[in-house]
Amino acid sequence: MKEDKKKALLIRLSSLGDVVFNIPLANALKDEGYEVTWLVSEKGLQVVENNPCVDETVFVPLYKWRKRGFSLENFKEYLSILKQLRAKKFDVAIDCQMMFKSLYWMLFCGAKRKLVSRQGRELSFLGGNEWVKSVSYIPETSVVLNYLQYAKHLGINPDKLKLSLPAHSKEQIEKVNNLLSGLDKTKPLVVIAPATTWGTKHWKKENWKIVVDNLCDICNIVFTGGPDNIELIEFINCGRFLNLAGKTDILELAEVFSRANVVVTPDSGSAHLAWATGKPAVVTIFTCTPKTLFAPIGDSKKYIALGGEGLPCQPCFKKQCKLRKNPDACTCFPNPRDVMDVVKSLIF
Repeated sequence: MKEDKKKALLIRLSSLGDVVFNIPLANALKDEGYEVTWLVSEKGLQVVENNPCVDETVFVPLYKWRKRGFSLENFKEYLSILKQLRAKKFDVAIDCQMMFKSLYWMLFCGAKRKLVSRQGRELSFLGGNEWVKSVSYIPETSVVLNYLQYAKHLGINPDKLKLSLPAHSKEQIEKVNNLLSGLDKTKPLVVIAPATTWGTKHWKKENWKIVVDNLCDICNIVFTGGPDNIELIEFINCGRFLNLAGKTDILELAEVFSRANVVVTPDSGSAHLAWATGKPAVVTIFTCTPKTLFAPIGDSKKYIALGGEGLPCQPCFKKQCKLRKNPDACTCFPNPRDVMDVVKSLIF
C-alpha cells in the first residue's frame, strides 16, 4: 500500500519580496516528498498560485478585510478558510510570517507540529508547539537561508537553493512582446524599477536621473513600477524611454525582467522577483536595510548589492528616518558613478 504524503502548511501572506524569499523553502519541502499548501494574500498570490513548488494555494483576502474593517462577514470568511485548512489534517505548519497575523492561523490550523521562530514578533511565537531558535532577521545571514532553518529542523538539507515561478501564459508572453516591440534589438536591455513601498528605501531621484543620462546612449532603458510610481518615473525619465508603470501584473513583470540583461532597483519586491526569474543580472541599491540580509544571493558576479553602509546609523531598518541633522542621508548613497560602472561592466 502506497504511503500517504506528509502534508505541510506554509504561512507567508505577504509581501511580494518576502513570498519570493520562501520559495526555496517550499521547494525543499516539495522535493522531500511533502504535499505543500501555501496560505497567501493578494501581493504574493500570483507568485504562489500555479507555482510548481506548491500543491495547493489558499487565498486570504486581507485587503478586502481591511477595507471592511472589523465585521461579522470577515469573521465568517476567516472561519471558512480555517475549516478548509483543518480538513487537510496537516502534519506540519510553518510560520514564515512571524507576526500577529500568522498567529491566529497557526493556533487553529489543526496541524500536528507547529513550527515557529523564538524570535517571532507580535507574540507569534505563542502559535507553535515547536520552536526553532535560528529563524530570525539576522543581518549577517541571507533571509532566504534563515527561512531554510525550518527545513533543517525537519531534517531536510537541500543541496542547493531552488527557485521557481509559475509558467507564463501565451497571452502574457505576447503582451510583453508587444510592449517591448519598439526597442532596438541591437542594444542590451536595462530595466529600472526605482520605487519601493518604504520612503527610506528609495534612492534619491536625482541620482537615478544621472544614471539614466549616462546610460541612455548604450542600451535600451525600460522603467517598471506600479500606478503610484508614474510621477517618480516621469521625473527621472522626462518622457524619453518606455515606461511600463501600471501596465503589467506580477507575472508579466517577471516576463519583462526575464528579457533584461540587467535590472536596477532598490531593495524591493522587484529586486527579488527579478532574482527569482534567474535570468538578468540584478543591481540592488540599499539605504536603510542590510544588504547581507536582503540582497539576492548566488553568483557574486551577477548579483551586485551597492550602498547600505558607511553611515553610523546604517542599517537602521526604519520606515522613518530618526536623524535630526541631515535626515535621509543614506538615500543619497551610493554614488551614481558606482552604479553606472557596475551596470556597464554587466552589459559589456
